[in-house]
Amino acid sequence: MRVVKKLLISLFLAAAFITGPVFNSSAQSIKLLGSNTLNGAINGVLLGGATMALKNSEDLAPVRVGLGGGTLYGIGIGIYDITQVDAGQQFYISGTFNDGTNSSVIVLLDTIYGAAGGAIIASSIALVGQNPLLDALQYGSGVGAWAGFGFGLIDTFVFATGPNYGQQTSISQQDVGGLITYSNKSESLQVGMLKPDMIEQKTMNSQSVTVTHRPAINIVQLQLGF
Repeated sequence: MRVVKKLLISLFLAAAFITGPVFNSSAQSIKLLGSNTLNGAINGVLLGGATMALKNSEDLAPVRVGLGGGTLYGIGIGIYDITQVDAGQQFYISGTFNDGTNSSVIVLLDTIYGAAGGAIIASSIALVGQNPLLDALQYGSGVGAWAGFGFGLIDTFVFATGPNYGQQTSISQQDVGGLITYSNKSESLQVGMLKPDMIEQKTMNSQSVTVTHRPAINIVQLQLGF
């Protein structure tokens, strides 16, 4: 488990520094590739955990395979997204339940929704049938995660619309950003996670003013519109 945690932390930090501020079309492509790679890795870990739950096993092999396979999957999705837009253009996709600035976030969120929905349905059935609740949560979330992942793939490549150039103006003007972004269709709710940033600090003395800059990462940003 410690090895997996170290790998995840390294992946988060690498992706955060790789996908910094966008200054040109090349940086935009790198950001699109990096965000998809990160989403794919997280999705792979979730599916690995779901497999462990279904097998009722403590063997971490599915998580390890999921991390590696999910990373490769994310790279593939990133390359696909890059080919769908002109150089330097903002990618935007609208799925059945979610909107996003890359394809893999649609699949990732559908996977999470599936796991949550499966856990709720299974626990409800367990309560009615007076069966063990923890077992129901375990197997329900496992089945739901895989079902959500399958639906997410169909949602992304069949049902979703995009890239939507008509939405680029509103996307570029919003303050919320990061490697993982989400907004509903009306854009009244916007969430951004892991956004690279720069902090400016001024130090004053009797003779001069010194300005220093330090890199930082905004973990979570939330914007609500009413």
